[in-house]
Amino acid sequence: MTAFDPWDPAFVADPYPAYAELRAQGRVHFYEPTGQWLVPHHADVSALLRDRRLGRTYQHRFTHEDFGRTAPPPEHEPFHVLNDHGMLDLEPPDHTRIRRLVSKAFTPRTVEQLRPYVHRLASELVAGLVAAGGGDLLSDVAEPLPVAVIAEMLGIPESDRAPLRPWSADICGMYELKPSPETARRAVRASVEFTEYLQELIALRRKEPGDDLVSGLIAAHDEGDRLTEQEMISTCVLLLNAGHEATVNATVNGWWALFRHPDQLSALRADRSLVPTAVEELMRYDTPLQLFERWVLDDIEIDGTTVPRGSEIAMLFGSANHDPAVFTDPEKLDLTRKDNPHISFSAGIHYCIGAPLARLELGASLDALLEQAPGLSLASEPERKPNFVIRGLEGLRVEV
Repeated sequence: MTAFDPWDPAFVADPYPAYAELRAQGRVHFYEPTGQWLVPHHADVSALLRDRRLGRTYQHRFTHEDFGRTAPPPEHEPFHVLNDHGMLDLEPPDHTRIRRLVSKAFTPRTVEQLRPYVHRLASELVAGLVAAGGGDLLSDVAEPLPVAVIAEMLGIPESDRAPLRPWSADICGMYELKPSPETARRAVRASVEFTEYLQELIALRRKEPGDDLVSGLIAAHDEGDRLTEQEMISTCVLLLNAGHEATVNATVNGWWALFRHPDQLSALRADRSLVPTAVEELMRYDTPLQLFERWVLDDIEIDGTTVPRGSEIAMLFGSANHDPAVFTDPEKLDLTRKDNPHISFSAGIHYCIGAPLARLELGASLDALLEQAPGLSLASEPERKPNFVIRGLEGLRVEV
C-alpha cells in the first residue's frame, strides 16, 4: 500500500502524490484500516457511480445480518434516522419519488431566477469584507452566502439561521472515516435539535404556507405525492448540508489555490470571462469531497479482482480528478481548461441536484471578489481542517 493514510496530517495536507502512487499500483486496493476497497481511477469511479449493482444503502434489499454488517449502536439512532431517510442515502423507488419532488426547486429556470439574489448577496458580503480592510474569507463570505441561499429556499427565517451551520458541521462529522465517539455524540445532538426545529417549522408551514420549498413539499404530499414527515425533515437537512458544505470548502480551497498560483490569479483578474471555467477547474484541482462510498449489492469485478457482495467501495474523487488518463497535466492549475469532466458533483442517479446552484454561488462570490477587491491578498498561511473526506480549511485570512 502507498502513503494513503487519511489520519496523517501530511497526507491530509496534500493527498495528491499518494493518489498518483495508488493509480500506478492498480485499479482497486483493499485498505485494511477501514475495510474498504479504494478505487482511484477516473474511468472506474465514473462507471461505478452509474452501476446499479452498487448502492448508497443495502437496507432496501438486505438486513444488517444478511449483509454481514453490524447494526449501528442504538445511541446513534437519531443520526441514522435523519441520514437514512434523505434521498442521498436511499435507492429507487424511494429515491426516485423524493428526487422528483425536490428537483422542481432546482430546475435551470428556478436557479436562474435566483441569480439576482445570489449576486446581490455576494456583493453585499464582499463589500463588508472590503470595508473592514479584510478578514476571514471563510466566515465573512464563503459560509454566509450558500447558507443564506438554501435557508431562503427552504423558508427558514433569518432569525433562525444562526445554528444551521454548526448543526451541519456536527452532522457532517459522521461522514469521515471512523468518526470518534465525541464526533458521534455531537452529530446525534445536532440531529435531535435540527429535527425538532424542522418539526416546528413544518407545523407552522402547514398552517401558514409560504412560497418556499418546505411549503411545496407539504403541498405535494397533500396532493398525493406521498412524503412522510421524516422524509421531509431528512430532505431539508440534506439540502442544507449538501447545499453549502461543498460550496464553502470549494470557495476557500479555490482561493488558497489561486494565492499559490499568482500567474493564474493575475490572468483571472485581467479577464473575468474566465470565471466559469475557473469555477470548474478550482472544483477539480482541490476537490471538496475527496471520497464517496457505495455498498456492493451484487459481486462485481474490477480488473480481474472480485469485490464481493457486502463490501464497501470508497471512490476517490480527488484521485479521479487528477487522473492523467483524462486530464492533461492534472497537477497544473489551468483556469482556461476546457475539457474538464471532473466528478466533484458525482454522477448517475445521485448526481448533485444542486450543482447548477453551487456553480452560480461560486461564480457570484468569485466575481464580487475580483470586482471589489482586485488587490485581495493572503494575510496568513491557513490551517487545514484535519478531516480527509470533506476537505477544507479552518479559515482563510485575507487583506484588501
